[in-house]
Amino acid sequence: MAKILAQPVKVMSGNSKSRHGAAILVALASACLIAGCMVNKTIRLSVANVPSPENERIVGLTTQRGEDVTFDHRGTAVNQGIVNGIVQGKPYDIALSDVQRLWVERRGVSTARTIGLVAAVGGAAIIAAVAVHEANKPPPPPPPPAQSCPFVYSWDGSQYVFDAEPYGGAITRGLERDDYSELTHLRARGGQYRLLLTNEVDETQNTNLLELWTVDHAPGTRIVADENGVLHGFPQVQELSSATDRYGNDLLPWLRATDRKIWEPSAIAGPDGSLRQEVILTFPKPEGVTQANLLANAATGLWGSYMIKRMAELHGRDTAKWLASLDGNPAGVESIHAWGEREGTYRLPIEVDESGVWQTRGALPNGGPYVAQDRAIALDVTHVTGQLLRIRLRPPVGFWAFNSFAVAYGKGDAVTVNRVAATSARTARGKDVLADLASIDDRYYSMPDNDDRAEIVFPALPLKPRMERTVFLHSRGWYQLHLRDQSEPDLVTFNRILTVPGAAVGFAVDGFAEYRRTAAP
Repeated sequence: MAKILAQPVKVMSGNSKSRHGAAILVALASACLIAGCMVNKTIRLSVANVPSPENERIVGLTTQRGEDVTFDHRGTAVNQGIVNGIVQGKPYDIALSDVQRLWVERRGVSTARTIGLVAAVGGAAIIAAVAVHEANKPPPPPPPPAQSCPFVYSWDGSQYVFDAEPYGGAITRGLERDDYSELTHLRARGGQYRLLLTNEVDETQNTNLLELWTVDHAPGTRIVADENGVLHGFPQVQELSSATDRYGNDLLPWLRATDRKIWEPSAIAGPDGSLRQEVILTFPKPEGVTQANLLANAATGLWGSYMIKRMAELHGRDTAKWLASLDGNPAGVESIHAWGEREGTYRLPIEVDESGVWQTRGALPNGGPYVAQDRAIALDVTHVTGQLLRIRLRPPVGFWAFNSFAVAYGKGDAVTVNRVAATSARTARGKDVLADLASIDDRYYSMPDNDDRAEIVFPALPLKPRMERTVFLHSRGWYQLHLRDQSEPDLVTFNRILTVPGAAVGFAVDGFAEYRRTAAP
């Protein structure tokens, strides 16, 4: 987790998160001076999103055993199912069949329009995390894109870095919601923070509010938001002692730290035919504690994100009408949320082991799919006996991606939050949208096209000596899917998904299998 430390300034860079795009030019000092400026985004994608890995610039990989490998030089090659590169000055070869993810960099150049003192920029540079294909099987063509939300890039002093993906799943105004995203890459320069807001998905994005929340705190304290936007300070955090899946596989290498090792089961039935995985997390527990906060870094899986649109489109030509029916319909919205938690698709129950009986004590909210955010989920552990805390998650396959889990005992420390309003917000076409983003009201900054983007500038308040700063983006909005399906509604299937336990994951697994069949050479 990146922090800003006063006297001296301490910068600990995290993993950039990026997708396809281009380098850009941005005016930093004045309307007359334009300097080279890079946009950098890292996302995780299945191998289907990289049809020709041999043509990619591979910068690193994650092995099936959970090893994180970074190559010395870019341009590492894939030849006949083997990745060839240089690691710490020595040749490194590995079969694609032994690789869990490739980290691929794509870059290009474009020109941004100058706006006042800074430019609202376009394009992006991408590092894609991709799961590898079988060594002797040609990769299939790209699948439908995951449904997402706005992409937020933070200026880190030299480039814009993909840092947040707010209000995922808010696919109609009735589902509009607030989001609280830690900006791990944001750095103050010249007394200012800069963000870039872009639309890079097939949808119209409507943002109601953007503001920064800053917390200055003692070094070593971890600041985490809960689902309702309450920020908590945790001076002591307990790491995982063990983690296993349904089949006894060791998940500790994947789940003990927020890094490039992401556990994301594909939408495929397990060896025993189960459509649900099972993750058992174990932590040491002090005597007498009654509350634990599960600190989860997780996101909606890529296929699960695509299923948002696919399931909605079962209404065929009436999809837009059905989505609009949720606006101003709290009961309908609540039923959607209840379904998501019951099925574990877009809200995952958290169970605690109480003397051999699993009891639901919380729920993991959805997010992403490209940026996993930390969330603190309070759990009642009054009835947990012994010196171990065991937590169980039962995610349906294809719907979740887990990066890390930790626990903090107690309620956490209260923190002082400074809310920082933007001083400038201009689009790539020079339009001032500051008032659209200033407060929660009926005004929105709407982005209907993929070349829509805006740069937002905030003042950076001085940091007190010997303090660290954690910065969050508080945002609110919703997005409208671009719907083109004019088919007959399939309400039988839709109603079955809503009413029959397990039907949603079955639908997703069938869809994934169909994709693989049609993509096969």
